[in-house]
Amino acid sequence: MHRQAGHQTDQESRSRRRSGASNVTGMTDIDIAIHASFLPHTDPDASLAFYRDALGFEVRNDVGQGTMRWLTVGPPRQPETNVVLYPPTADPGITEDEGKMIAEMMAKGTYASIMLASKDLQAVFDRVQAAGVGEVMQEPTDQDWGSRDCAFRDPAGNTVRIQQVD
Repeated sequence: MHRQAGHQTDQESRSRRRSGASNVTGMTDIDIAIHASFLPHTDPDASLAFYRDALGFEVRNDVGQGTMRWLTVGPPRQPETNVVLYPPTADPGITEDEGKMIAEMMAKGTYASIMLASKDLQAVFDRVQAAGVGEVMQEPTDQDWGSRDCAFRDPAGNTVRIQQVD
């Protein structure tokens, strides 16, 4: 591949270029769904207390031992949608310095996040707050952009926003 001259990021383009306009609406034969999203954890038991006990997710898989456990959880009514909670430094390609940086970012709450939705935002907020396993970042609030949402930090520091939906 050759570099695309003048590209803002000065990175190679890996997108296949087509001549003419793209017809995205004609792509009706493609069916793509989110199967899994990954969030790091630092304590699998604390993560279970948050995602299983406070949010009501079901545990679909629990692999490994000690702090090196991969937990797959998800909403009971959405068996095809999963959140995989994983030990962030389990990848052998991560250097010690990178592991420290990840830990620092997680501690600040700047490493990972997820947006959830509920028809009863207040009930979810009350349940998570009563469980005492997540830090309240924002109580249910009407946002300027028209949504009502709240936010928590899970035990690993991930931002978990929950939006009201109809």
